[in-house]
Amino acid sequence: MIPDNDAVKLRRIRELRSDCGVYEERIQSLSMFITACSSLTGGRPGRWFRGQSNAAWPLTPSALRFTHEKDRTAALEKLHEFKRLAVMKLPKPPGPDRELEWVQVARHYGLPTRLLDWTENAAIGLYFACRNTAQDGLVFVLDPIALNVAADTSVARVLDANKDAKVINKYLALGGRIQTRGRPSVAINPVWNSERLILQKGAFTLHGSRDVAITHAQVESLIALPVLEEDKPGLLQELALIGVDEMSIFPEPEHVCDFLVQDLRN
Repeated sequence: MIPDNDAVKLRRIRELRSDCGVYEERIQSLSMFITACSSLTGGRPGRWFRGQSNAAWPLTPSALRFTHEKDRTAALEKLHEFKRLAVMKLPKPPGPDRELEWVQVARHYGLPTRLLDWTENAAIGLYFACRNTAQDGLVFVLDPIALNVAADTSVARVLDANKDAKVINKYLALGGRIQTRGRPSVAINPVWNSERLILQKGAFTLHGSRDVAITHAQVESLIALPVLEEDKPGLLQELALIGVDEMSIFPEPEHVCDFLVQDLRN
């Protein structure tokens, strides 16, 4: 029996997220989270996870969150300036024809793109859902192959950065226009070209021009696990016990300092 207060909170999240399924229980501990993930995945690898610290945020990449087409297009076109200005600042810049690698590098440094971050590691997904402890969050569970089958029934696999470069480049050449008959979102295995991407076991969905957000309309099995704000501090402590914290998944020195300062506050 779910306590009345829990039921009210979960109903609120379900009403907020009518675009996907919502797990029937709140996640109060790491063991509950692992049990829920195991139940949803059958204990088999292959699912991707995305933690969002605000339950209201849609599954939309940063460059496509703007309301107007001109603003979405302007954000996407910043990549050209990034390539021109950043090439001398990068120790190993991608080659001129390595478009996905350039987009990944730009995303790494905070430029809006049409890539949305996911992880193959459920615990890392939970960590990101807990980072802001002042709001309810969610951990989304996605079957990337189901997403690609829905996009193109002939592709029952995750797209590969090298093998499928021509297809991926067509997505990356798109502007900000949204069209009913446009390209749907797809799942891609990235080039692991940064230590952060490797530590976080990163993956991406690449969003096209049909819809800006992934919803159950494209992949019916999409589900979100509710992480209520009052449960986040305890979950972060449990995650730290298994070595999932800011210092372990962000290799940059500034994150080491943030970790140490946070330790002082605790």
